[in-house]
Amino acid sequence: METMYDRALPLMGEKGIANIKNSRVALFGVGGVGGHAAEALVRGGVGALTLIDGDVFTPSNLNRQRFAVLSSLGRNKALAAADAVADMNAETEITAVPEFFKAGDAFDFSAYDYIVDAVDDLAAKEEIIVRSHAAGVPLICACGAGNKLDPTRFRVADVFDTKVCPLARALRKICRAHGINSLKVVYSEEEPLKTSSAPASVSFVPGVMGMIMAGCVLRDLADCQ
Repeated sequence: METMYDRALPLMGEKGIANIKNSRVALFGVGGVGGHAAEALVRGGVGALTLIDGDVFTPSNLNRQRFAVLSSLGRNKALAAADAVADMNAETEITAVPEFFKAGDAFDFSAYDYIVDAVDDLAAKEEIIVRSHAAGVPLICACGAGNKLDPTRFRVADVFDTKVCPLARALRKICRAHGINSLKVVYSEEEPLKTSSAPASVSFVPGVMGMIMAGCVLRDLADCQ
């Protein structure tokens, strides 16, 4: 009988697919980067996915955010994304937390096998980094995808090996302040373009970062190269 895992099985192996299906992943931020990561994680077969985001979809999100459609405008991003991905894989347990994550929130990081940080707020990123590290849970962080036009310039690296990216520089400072000596990030080596408005973004950049992040998570969970 045909299953949704048939095409991935030759690449991931039976043990890898089983590891993914038994995994629990928390994704913070379900926007331009996080939305595409969420889809890839669910289609990849994660056993449970928790989506955390307090924002709502607005018209300016339509050009790049995976779950921003006309019918979702005004809806909470975590709730809308949860409804959408639930229709992609009946086996994945989906939980939506329609709130912005902040310091002091009662969120059990130790309950997860992997944490994905796709938020924009630096204070929230710091809290996610510190608490993931304290819980000993693998974490991957998104660096800046705004004001970029070349999706081929994304790289996966330790934050201490990055260059060019201003957000990566801020994350290095956070890590040093908390005695954290390693942090996996996805960043761009493209110099950010200067704009006169809020960070600009296009349809073909943030999603690539989200897919790269999801790929790292799924390969790590499957324990394959």
